[in-house]
Amino acid sequence: MHAILGVIFHFIGGFASGSFYIPFKKVRGWSWETYWLVGGLFSWLIVPPIAAALTIPGFWAIIRQTDGATLGLVYLFGLLWGIGGLTYGLGVRWLGVALGSSIILGLCMVFGALIPSLYYQFFPTAGKDVFSLFFSSTWGRTVLSGLLLCIVGIILCGKAGMLKEKEGNVSGEFRFGAGITVAIVSGILSACFNFGLEAGSSMAMKANEIWKAAHPNQGEFLFRNNVVYVVLLWGGLTTNLVWCLLLNARNKTFSDYSNRAFPLRNNLLFSALAGTTWFLQFFFYGMGESKLGNGASSWILHMAFIILIANCWGLLLKEWKGVSQGTLRWLQLGIAVIIISILVVGYGNSIHNN
Repeated sequence: MHAILGVIFHFIGGFASGSFYIPFKKVRGWSWETYWLVGGLFSWLIVPPIAAALTIPGFWAIIRQTDGATLGLVYLFGLLWGIGGLTYGLGVRWLGVALGSSIILGLCMVFGALIPSLYYQFFPTAGKDVFSLFFSSTWGRTVLSGLLLCIVGIILCGKAGMLKEKEGNVSGEFRFGAGITVAIVSGILSACFNFGLEAGSSMAMKANEIWKAAHPNQGEFLFRNNVVYVVLLWGGLTTNLVWCLLLNARNKTFSDYSNRAFPLRNNLLFSALAGTTWFLQFFFYGMGESKLGNGASSWILHMAFIILIANCWGLLLKEWKGVSQGTLRWLQLGIAVIIISILVVGYGNSIHNN
């Protein structure tokens, strides 16, 4: 039953992440940097402490009692992840929901699996896997096989994107070259969110201990990660705030926020909806992880659902309408390979953790 609930929670989180950009498409007149920043204020500043306050009474006390080094590391990973989140928005804007999400999340899985093990190879830490184990164990070779499949899938999706651009069946914002560049950056840095959760795990464990003491024999605390999100997302806020304000200045779009020629109320509503929906992915991710009890497999399952939902939206929004059947087959094959790779990596992790 715990596993079933975990999968359900991850599906809801994946649906939120795969769908968050859709309300932005209802924004009229505002520049990208304007609606991204307004939505982000809800994602990174307003909603996280509200969620923490509703689920973890006294969460500020946990943050205050955490040592500065831990808070600084969580914030730093948030900064790096913020660049990944910023470029995620650009990648989806220039590649579309389906192609952009598939490439970015596939890369996120690859680097999220490899970077920590490379770090621990040079700086060994008790209980942490090192990179050499990938070659000397069955689970490690399984994970590497999945990662190689993911790279193949990304290449296939990239071919579909180039064919789409060559055929001329592109929207005004489709820019394959720029899109694939920011997608690579986003895929690498987006993995820092998971590193930030690990760095802030002492705060989550403290929240878990407090809850379990008050609720004996009721399992793990569903919302323990909510206190970590508050600090982690401050880093994301910093990166995106600075960049969007610079774009506002460069593009002379500060007037967007008050220009009554635009539907300000609707724009604010849809941006707030997008930002809140975005945060909900991690709200439910934490719930799913507490049920499955496996951070690595939870992260992979989370991304698999996001890719599936994002591609459903891509079909509904007719992002690939008009392309040749050959181009569409390249896209479908690439996405299928990425999804299979995620399942292979998840299987490898399940072998390791069992």
